[in-house]
Amino acid sequence: MGETLIILDTCTLLWLSDISYSLPSSVKEALRSCPPSERFVSAITAFEIGFKSALGKLNLPVPAKVWFEETCAQRGIQSLPLTASVAMRASQLPLHHRDPADRFIISTALEFQLKILTPDKIFSKYDAAVVWD
Repeated sequence: MGETLIILDTCTLLWLSDISYSLPSSVKEALRSCPPSERFVSAITAFEIGFKSALGKLNLPVPAKVWFEETCAQRGIQSLPLTASVAMRASQLPLHHRDPADRFIISTALEFQLKILTPDKIFSKYDAAVVWD
């Protein structure tokens, strides 16, 4: 996989679809310069969105499954599966980040050499490339 490959953190995917939110210029540039075939989210992002929606912590205009599938399709974003290798790697990461979903996103980025689009400053404590102003 090439160096232009990116993975969006869950909040970045949500903000990408929120017209009231303006993503930083570095993130916009990363998305512009990255072909749709090189844009990814972790499957854990689907879980996070569905779970937060089910708990009433996330209001979406359509059911979470529909929102996730349509948002990814419209923006050329592919979902990467949670593999045994990604799960094992996530379990063995240093404990800088204790959020399991974020550990899966970090692990996926490391596994596939992806740049992470995230505002979460803890991600930069790992050996993954982080893009955010």
